[in-house]
Amino acid sequence: MANHSNQLTLRDLDPRVLAEIHRLAQAEGLSVNKAAAKILKLGAGIQDAPASRNIGAAVDRFVGSLAKAEAEKLSRSLRSLEQVDDELWK
Repeated sequence: MANHSNQLTLRDLDPRVLAEIHRLAQAEGLSVNKAAAKILKLGAGIQDAPASRNIGAAVDRFVGSLAKAEAEKLSRSLRSLEQVDDELWK
């Protein structure tokens, strides 16, 4: 049985692609290798389950320290920020 490696070397990579790999790695705290693999999967149409794209309960720990009326006001004001407009990310 042949031993197959997951290693891949890319040469003559378009500088824009390389810049995007580095941008993604920086933005998501990934290694350059993991960022490149993520972009390859995306380009191949193979995607992991989408990550949640809303704030949801992310601010709950801050709201808990507010008075009830202040917490409700903050929650109402943040509601519009809980959904990302997918049209802006195309």
